[in-house]
Amino acid sequence: MPDDACDPFAAFDKVFAEAEATGMADPNAMLLATAAADGQPSSRVVLLKHVDERGFVFYTNLESRKAREIRANPKVSMTFFWRRLGKQVHVRGRAEQVSDEEADAYFASRPRGSQIGAWASRQSRPLKSRAELLKAIAKVEARFLGRPVPRPPHWSGFRVVPHFFEFWVSGTFRLHDRTAYERQGDGWRRYKLYP
Repeated sequence: MPDDACDPFAAFDKVFAEAEATGMADPNAMLLATAAADGQPSSRVVLLKHVDERGFVFYTNLESRKAREIRANPKVSMTFFWRRLGKQVHVRGRAEQVSDEEADAYFASRPRGSQIGAWASRQSRPLKSRAELLKAIAKVEARFLGRPVPRPPHWSGFRVVPHFFEFWVSGTFRLHDRTAYERQGDGWRRYKLYP
């Protein structure tokens, strides 16, 4: 798989481009795992919105369970799995909140309905009925009628700054190819793992 000896981000860009080229739905979908302060893990699929040498960015309601867990314990892991390619990438790192400028720019690029939803949803909290959500949406729509929807103060993004990558390629007889990159100072150490 990747032969980028010193740069796991270049290796990721290469396999991600392969996934995008297949035309599959949501090649940017990733499983994000967090843990509560008591150690209870949880996971959910989120969408990668940006990646560069600083890390992997996704956006969320800061009052959601995932955001509360990240604030209590910023150690997270992410896994991308592309069945059609027979490949996956696993990343471990620390999540940190993106700047207001980054969050504002991304929020402004979202469809208006998604912007309205970010104001209306009390993400991860109990909901009595769908009608309650629709009423909240109508209230927000009326509030911002005829004008741009600003980013809510409770909505932003997180950047996962990695310290470990694993690139996995499916092999016959479950003899998979596994390549790891581990942060060492300002660089990366690359090594193989048994399947």
